[in-house]
Amino acid sequence: MNTYNTRCGVIPRIAGGAAEMSGSGQPQTGTFIKSRPSTKGCTLGLVIGMDEAGYGPNLGPLVITATVWQVPGDPRKTDFWKSFDSVVSQSATRNAGRIHVADSKEVYSPSRGLQPLERSIQTIFGLTSQDSTSFRSLCDWLMATDYSGSPSGDFPELLRRPTSPPPQKVPSDRPDTASQFSPSFLDAEPWFQNCDLSLPIGNAAVEIQELSACLNTAGDNAGIQLVKISSDVVLTERFNSVSEFYKSKGAALSRFTMGLLRSVWEPDAAEPTLIIGDKHGGRSRYDELIDEQLDGQMIFRLCEGRQRSSYRVGASELHFQTKAEEHFPVAVASMVCKYVREISMDLFNDFWRQHVPEINPTKGYPLDAKRFRQEIAAAQKKLSIPASTLWRER
Repeated sequence: MNTYNTRCGVIPRIAGGAAEMSGSGQPQTGTFIKSRPSTKGCTLGLVIGMDEAGYGPNLGPLVITATVWQVPGDPRKTDFWKSFDSVVSQSATRNAGRIHVADSKEVYSPSRGLQPLERSIQTIFGLTSQDSTSFRSLCDWLMATDYSGSPSGDFPELLRRPTSPPPQKVPSDRPDTASQFSPSFLDAEPWFQNCDLSLPIGNAAVEIQELSACLNTAGDNAGIQLVKISSDVVLTERFNSVSEFYKSKGAALSRFTMGLLRSVWEPDAAEPTLIIGDKHGGRSRYDELIDEQLDGQMIFRLCEGRQRSSYRVGASELHFQTKAEEHFPVAVASMVCKYVREISMDLFNDFWRQHVPEINPTKGYPLDAKRFRQEIAAAQKKLSIPASTLWRER
């Protein structure tokens, strides 16, 4: 591993989720790229924000997300909050023309329900050309990747994100055998099989389309564009296998996260790139994890500490910090994760309610998860559902 120390100074406060870096390059091709006259002849950069939801529970998926934004000029000087202020509020708002974007824990609560979170995140999904009108189509889109390389590390088979199989051909003489649902990686768990959920659930699609148009206009005016949103929805057996391999669920989280980052980040790209992610528990060193995803590129260690660890690779800077959700791209990633996780748990609870009608739903966190597991034990045995499919061992 080629890691070099540099003088640890104070990294400038990131304006609205950015900080200072230099470099030049051309726009990166992504999921959704449009020409923007306002940025013609201007150096373009990228900002990547990453976060997760569902790390602590024993039930349900771990969801990790990266959002990638193209910005004009120096990505560390981009003020996302100021640029989107006409449409985005960092606090809860009753203004019908604005959406709430913040750490998902601030946007969502069981008492408020899914509606505020969904209103915001479906508006942001509207900046893409992708299908988010059902849970299965949303997850399949988020899990798609255009990176052809293999994940690095010691255990690439399960670190690789699973993809959904192509639709099966239906015999012309047996049209009755056709399933109304396209095959999905979700089918590995019984609560996702033969079911789907239309989206949005609690919001009017017309209102969301109007908000998306306003958000897109604000982005046009600032020269900011959403390039892609990419997630890793880690189902239980995969989580257990990787956690067991590394003998640590923290190590598994780090490998899943870095593998997802590598699928949206090109270390050799010329455009200046700023990557911001939440710290993984008490970890302060990330250079070895970064090195697993590289092909001999040098890593310059800027600083490592309890609050922030920062590195430079080529034209990219990587920051792992506490309270990373104060940066807009990370907040969006946090909200995507929470949205997918909450809908997953709704489907999980609906499945078990069919077999144990009187059972109270669960969010999957350890204490209540044990209660839930005991109450479904007889039904689980009858349905022959393996423990490894249901329960996270770490």
